[in-house]
Amino acid sequence: MSRRTRPDTTLPAETKKLRCAVYTRKSTDEGLEKEFNTLDAQRDACEAYIASQRAEGWVLVRDHYDDGGFSGGTLERPALQRLLRDIQADLVDVIVVYKIDRLSRSLMDFAKLVEVMDAHGVTFVSVTQSFNTTTSMGRLTLNILLSFAQFEREVIGERIRDKFAARWPAAGSIDTEFSLPRPELRNP
Repeated sequence: MSRRTRPDTTLPAETKKLRCAVYTRKSTDEGLEKEFNTLDAQRDACEAYIASQRAEGWVLVRDHYDDGGFSGGTLERPALQRLLRDIQADLVDVIVVYKIDRLSRSLMDFAKLVEVMDAHGVTFVSVTQSFNTTTSMGRLTLNILLSFAQFEREVIGERIRDKFAARWPAAGSIDTEFSLPRPELRNP
């Protein structure tokens, strides 16, 4: 009896294609007129990372999402808004950025972006910071960051409540001498 093994003729399951959008941003217009600028450098690094993940099914989408001259402190950026519309239209599976702060510099805005991404099953990757929400460790890191964002929102709310309490005491302690406009209506 032969111990010869038969070659495995089964094909591996097809890898799911993940459509990857590269988002780039620079806060100022300075240097954007150059033939090769920081947006190009960010894009090249992100595209190289996507190419390295080709075996995992990652494919680059054709559209460019480049915001040159826009602050990361706001979500009102043309390319970011277009990217968000494409996410909502289910045209993107993974957002790839050079660094996390290219996507947002505001934790609260970042939390809003993550809500949109989660609602549509989109993950994101920062190629220079080993931050990847396609993995369990990346999702844990994201949850820790979002916990701090929630903490920040709550602390701000407490500060505002404390400020109002210090300025306007409880209604029962209002001095009517100062609240009534005419002297004849004041208590004698």
